[in-house]
Amino acid sequence: MSGCAARRYVAAALSRCRTRGLPLWEPTPARGPRSLGAGGAAALPLLLLPPRRHLSSRNRPEGKVLETVGVFEAPKQHGKYETGQLFLHSVFGYRGIVLFPWQARLYDRDVASPVTEKSENAAGHGSKEVKGKTHTYYQVLIDARDCPHISQRSQTEAVTFLANHDDSRALYAIPGLDYVSHEDILPYSSTDQVPIQHELFERFLMYDQTKVPPFVARDTLCAWQEKNHPWLELSDVHRETTENIRVTVIPFYMGMREAQNSHVYWWRYCIRLENLDSEVVQLRERHWRIFSLSGTLETVRGRGVVGREPVLSKEQPAFQYSSHVSLQASSGHMWGTFRFERPDGSHFDVRIPPFSLESNKDEKTPPSGLHW
Repeated sequence: MSGCAARRYVAAALSRCRTRGLPLWEPTPARGPRSLGAGGAAALPLLLLPPRRHLSSRNRPEGKVLETVGVFEAPKQHGKYETGQLFLHSVFGYRGIVLFPWQARLYDRDVASPVTEKSENAAGHGSKEVKGKTHTYYQVLIDARDCPHISQRSQTEAVTFLANHDDSRALYAIPGLDYVSHEDILPYSSTDQVPIQHELFERFLMYDQTKVPPFVARDTLCAWQEKNHPWLELSDVHRETTENIRVTVIPFYMGMREAQNSHVYWWRYCIRLENLDSEVVQLRERHWRIFSLSGTLETVRGRGVVGREPVLSKEQPAFQYSSHVSLQASSGHMWGTFRFERPDGSHFDVRIPPFSLESNKDEKTPPSGLHW
């Protein structure tokens, strides 16, 4: 089942199933005949399957049956999800668990506001005035069983750090760590004491049946969050839509390294592309402009992004990736366009919302490894 199919199917079924306790299912090796659940649940299963795999009597993987994963809960319209909340990602369809929330400022250029804050850059691009709105994101772990099935739509090693090497460009990643917006959370509960497969799950969380949700933070998670806070923190989110293609950008400051008697400041930025229309389009080119406080303006053009030219369709409407940029100055700006191609061969440009690259000059050096 694709991320889009999961989102549509779950959204439609969730309202019917909230009060019925219908379970989520996943395929497991067959262990002889067994019931799929009481109350006729098999007639309307909420399938929690890897993307692109739809289970039916005709194409069910050989030797597999459906086994309960959990039960959907009503999504929260108000308030935040707690540490230990299990969820299904509404866009990419993976299973995950919430570690802790981040309060970000969302600058949505599609939303007009009577009280505005001007967003500027060196070239005057995007002089439209935008007011930031507080929005909740979550640091989450991705279930390792789902990573292979979402890797074509979303990077599963997108959260990177500067490594402790003489090479100022050396990076390392924490696999299966992600940031998820509040509206992308489809919460569910499970009786499994280890419902998520991730190497950090039992290091960060422990089972406590007296709590809701029943997974609570260990001291190691609290210490890791505190020590790595400056390099994990999500503070600003930028969003803009052009011709039904929505671009969301989240920049992160990674730290500073010394190279050839100068300071090099590093940022990573996560970008999500979403097709809000039914027409199939394909990303062909990127065009970036990068302004540094030192006074330099760099132009970058190239095919696709991170070596790919993703197709955005009704079935697979989203693509998410991360990349990096370095400046020999403590701050700067980035903006640009993505060029898309329609089925008839025509092209159109989609604006990338301008965003600031700001450093935390008062912070100490970034982590040289995982701090526990």
